[in-house]
Amino acid sequence: MTDVYIGWWGLAASLVPVLVVAGISMGRRLGLERDLVVATARAMAQLVLAGWALTLLLDEGTSILWAWAWVAAMVPVAGDAARRREPRLRGLGLMTTGGAVLGLAVSLATVFALGILPLVARVLVPVSGMVVGNSLKVVVVAATRLVDGIRDRAGEVEAMLALGFTPDRAVRDVTSDALRMALRPQIEITRTAGVVFLPGALTGLILAGVDPLQAALIQVAVLFLILGTAAVTALVVVLLGVRTFIIDDQRLVPPVA
Repeated sequence: MTDVYIGWWGLAASLVPVLVVAGISMGRRLGLERDLVVATARAMAQLVLAGWALTLLLDEGTSILWAWAWVAAMVPVAGDAARRREPRLRGLGLMTTGGAVLGLAVSLATVFALGILPLVARVLVPVSGMVVGNSLKVVVVAATRLVDGIRDRAGEVEAMLALGFTPDRAVRDVTSDALRMALRPQIEITRTAGVVFLPGALTGLILAGVDPLQAALIQVAVLFLILGTAAVTALVVVLLGVRTFIIDDQRLVPPVA
C-alpha cells in the first residue's frame, strides 16, 4: 500500500486552487482578496499548530485528561465564534456554549458509553472537533434566521401577544422556521453522504489506510453525532434567544437592524 504523504512542497503546491479563487475575485471585482489571504494564512497556521499539538497529545505517555481539556476549550471558542458572526442576538456566545455542552454530552455519552468507539484521545478530540465545528454552522444559521424572523414578523407576534397568546405560542412559528432552515442543510448532507460527496472523516480514514467499509461505518456514526448535537445546540439557542426580544410585561422588542 502506498503511503500518503504531503510535505512542505505539496502544501505550497496545493495553493493553486486558492490562486484560482483570487483570480476570480479580482476578475469579477468581488473584493475578497484580503479575506482570502487572511483565511488561507490562518488555516495553514492553525492546522499546522493543531497537528503539532495532536502529535504531543496522542503520545502513549500523555494522559487523556489533556484530550478532555482540549475538548473543553473547543466549546467556549465555538460560542465566541457564533457571537461574532451574529452580533444582533444578545448572549449568543453563552447560549451556544450551553447548548454545545448539552449536545456534545449527549453525543459523547452515546458513542463511548455504548461502546460504539473506544474512549481514547485519538478518537475523542477529532470526533468532538467535527461535532462542535459542524454544530457551529447550524447555530449561526439558526440565530440569523431567528433575528430576521422576529424583525420581519414583529407585527404578527405583537398582535398575538396583544390578544393574550403566551409568548411561546406567539413566537412558535418564528422559532420553528429558524430551526427548520438551520437543520435542513445538515439533513441534506446526511442524506447525500456517499452519493454526492465523500465526507471528511471517511476520506481521511481511507487515506490513512483503514478498510473502506469500516471507514464508512465510522463516518455514518459521526454524521449522526453531528446531526444530533447540532439539533440540540440550535434548539437551546433558538428557545433562549427568542426570549431576549420579549420583556417582562410581555411586549416584543424587535431587533433594530
